[in-house]
Amino acid sequence: MAQWTSAVGPAQLARQLQAQQARPAVPGARKPPAYRALADGVRLLVLEGRVPVAARLPAERELAGALSVSRTTVAAAYEALRTEGFLESRRGAGSWTAVPAGNPLPARGLEPLPPESLGSMIDLGCAALPAPEPWLTRAIQGALEELPPYAHTHGDYPAGLPALRQMLADRYTERGIPTMPEQIMVTTGAMGAMDAICHLFAGRGERIAVESPSYANILQLMRETGARLVPVAMTEGLGGWDLPRWRQVLRDAAPRLAYVVADFHNPTGALADEDQRRQLVEAARSAGTVLVVDETMVELHLDEGMDMPRRVCAFDPAGATVLTVGSASKAFWAGMRIGWVRASPDVIRSLVAARAYADLGTPVLEQLGVNWLMRTGGWQEAVALRRDQARENRDALVSAVRAELPEWEFEVPSGGLTLWVRTGGLSGSRLAEVGERVGIRVPSGPRFGVDGAFEGYVRLPFTVAGPVAEEAAARLAAAARLVGSGGGAGVESPRSFVA
Repeated sequence: MAQWTSAVGPAQLARQLQAQQARPAVPGARKPPAYRALADGVRLLVLEGRVPVAARLPAERELAGALSVSRTTVAAAYEALRTEGFLESRRGAGSWTAVPAGNPLPARGLEPLPPESLGSMIDLGCAALPAPEPWLTRAIQGALEELPPYAHTHGDYPAGLPALRQMLADRYTERGIPTMPEQIMVTTGAMGAMDAICHLFAGRGERIAVESPSYANILQLMRETGARLVPVAMTEGLGGWDLPRWRQVLRDAAPRLAYVVADFHNPTGALADEDQRRQLVEAARSAGTVLVVDETMVELHLDEGMDMPRRVCAFDPAGATVLTVGSASKAFWAGMRIGWVRASPDVIRSLVAARAYADLGTPVLEQLGVNWLMRTGGWQEAVALRRDQARENRDALVSAVRAELPEWEFEVPSGGLTLWVRTGGLSGSRLAEVGERVGIRVPSGPRFGVDGAFEGYVRLPFTVAGPVAEEAAARLAAAARLVGSGGGAGVESPRSFVA
């Protein structure tokens, strides 16, 4: 019986492998034999989760044709992978990916590092900050005081607590976007909102247009629903959306959904201006595409005196074209798993009905906590603390990276939690792999793309400051030197570093 559970086609694998080699060579770097480079490329794809474990690889002849190399090169690469534990084969069943015994299974998204690993590892994988105390404690205390009446009910509120739905609707109305509670559904974080939207609108085989790059976890969620992702390139730097490309994709591909982050885009940090927002809404409406707008970063404007553009849903107040996703996770705390969707009442009713087969509802206590924060003014105080911390971290990280890695290129965003960095010709995948061995965890660029794009990038979040930021940059520089020299084997374990 075959041991593989999925398959990777020769053209798809070739695109992913060739993207790893697309960056210019680093002067002085040793060039490995062709079979070794191929084996290393497949191994990196498996370690990063971009090729699943137990995925059947193409036959040697098929992959050789797709890569324009000899079959002998592919056979030698496969044999090296088998020797190292990254490939298993059986006559008649083919070859499929594996991980060596004792290795953790790779994640396909961005997951937090286990707390027990934080003593020796600096974690730049997760763009999330500690809770802005004392506001978390106060919110939970306030929620507990308001809990007794709800404890006498069944506790299931598929659309969310009425008080929180009203609070969220009022906040949109105060921003000039008239909103009724019937236009709000409370979810378990923004991921819960996106999961519900994808299952309702984008069944298996449906097209979803996405920014390129885009948020890794959302991309993976869409893949797992069976959607076909249609990437639309962002402009260089912080320029935001390329509207002519968006109009062409919406017209030619006719995607059922489009997913965008207009406010401090993850990972680039770009902020779309009002004209871009208006044009994209008009293009989506004309194409019959539902535009899903992720607003999880919208309150994290870091530069003083910023005038924020109107929300995207201001250009579609009825919510017929624009579905807005919000969350407490970035602006407040990732452990407060409260998100929401703003849309037309009929869309909300459909989402709520479909939810009966998923999670039924969101925890009552956390909803009460967010409602308490927003009602008492604690939310504004907590978000102000979050902005101060993110600004301090951003400035420290930018300074440290510029000092240690002056050849790396980036533009400093005016908000959000992430820095999108071009790595001076080095492979982001190899930097991520070697970085773990020198005590720094960093996500590579291809996690934020489709089919291996952005090999020459990494994403750095604003989660460290002071001496920790300096040490993080030093470890990144050490990883860069090893990758640039073709080394990395036998790297010493990092010393303990407590943030």
